[in-house]
Amino acid sequence: MILYMPKSTDGPVSRYINRRVSGAITYLIVRSGAPLTPNQVSVISFLMGIFAAALYVVGNPIAGGIMVQLASIVDGVDGELARAKGMSSRAGAFLDAVLDRFVDIAVVAALTLTAARTGSWGFELVLFAGALALSGSLMVSYIHARGDNSLGVHPSKVGSIPNFSSRDVRLFAIFIGSVAGLYLETLLFIAALSYTYVSVKTLEVFIKTRRGGAQG
Repeated sequence: MILYMPKSTDGPVSRYINRRVSGAITYLIVRSGAPLTPNQVSVISFLMGIFAAALYVVGNPIAGGIMVQLASIVDGVDGELARAKGMSSRAGAFLDAVLDRFVDIAVVAALTLTAARTGSWGFELVLFAGALALSGSLMVSYIHARGDNSLGVHPSKVGSIPNFSSRDVRLFAIFIGSVAGLYLETLLFIAALSYTYVSVKTLEVFIKTRRGGAQG
């Protein structure tokens, strides 16, 4: 049995892959009556993400990549559990968002370290790619938060451009890239994906809202 509870802001990886697994986990938690709260699940996902970063640091990027994807899946459980139990709260959403940003920073930094250790590229290139990947990831989260705050609508719901650089997509790319040993390439991919989305979506949101069509 699966509690399939997608959000309208889900990216493609969450919608078609992660939710299939997280929904089963959520169902088991609810069915068993386990005394887990959504906030506790947020902390568990956070600890899994930090552990993933540590695996990169100690020289095991394949295990790190797998753990990144597992943490991404578990990250969907807290919201599903909150909706299933009627425990949704603004404080919980805030905690989840902050913990997610800590994990994003730790994982991208650890992947950058791995690329610097194992590649034949110059240190400056790897550092630059890591900085772009990290800042791009944070910028995606920032424009979503500012859209909700300033416009009262999530930017992914404005216009026709889908959320192709959501957190689930970026973490899935890190998972695939880490297993394949493509560390620098993954950083560059995340950077390009993030900044393309931020640039195009910012322009689209600005044009739509200037015309009074924020819900378009």
